[in-house]
Amino acid sequence: MLRVLSLAVLVAAPGPAQACDTALLLAIDISGSIDRGEYALQVQGLADALEDEAVAEMLLGGQSALSIVHWSGVGRQAVALPWQRMLAREDLRRFARSARALPRAFTASDTAVGEAISFSLDQFAAVADCRRKVIDISGDGPENAGFTVARARQAAEAAGVEINAIAIEDMGASSPITSFYDRWAITRNGFVMTARGLQDYRRAIREKLLRELGKPAS
Repeated sequence: MLRVLSLAVLVAAPGPAQACDTALLLAIDISGSIDRGEYALQVQGLADALEDEAVAEMLLGGQSALSIVHWSGVGRQAVALPWQRMLAREDLRRFARSARALPRAFTASDTAVGEAISFSLDQFAAVADCRRKVIDISGDGPENAGFTVARARQAAEAAGVEINAIAIEDMGASSPITSFYDRWAITRNGFVMTARGLQDYRRAIREKLLRELGKPAS
């Protein structure tokens, strides 16, 4: 009888928890060039992308951790949503709802890309168990304050943190923001996704998330 009970306990016992594959920090530009409507397009686009079925499947399959940072000028960075583990569908729905309703942390400030990266880098101590650590930064302008982006990128590379970017460009053929992020901000193994205006942000963030999480966008 004891042997049967022992066997039943072994069968019922939960297996080892799946390790976190990716800690993904979403750093959103809220500098002075982003007006109220453009901010709304960013948070709505991000929430929609997180609720996309293909993105959700990747986040949940990897037991990913997500956090959102708001950033603008020197000394103006804030954790808008702290790290949350995507262990079940409800975790992802809750995070997307919170992202969609996020109040803006700052207004009317400069664009300190390097400080945004440095601040984001400091947040990964809380998710040290995650296999990959990625900063997903979006912005609509080059650095015009602080001027620490090259040093911040070097620190990220030394820490094994990947930096990818969404460059929000004006409608048209030129891509100055894409060129800035490609040259100065992303790490050697990173990439830049271009959004042609904020109306294109939802498509760009969806494709970027799928690429970061390992699945080609379709």
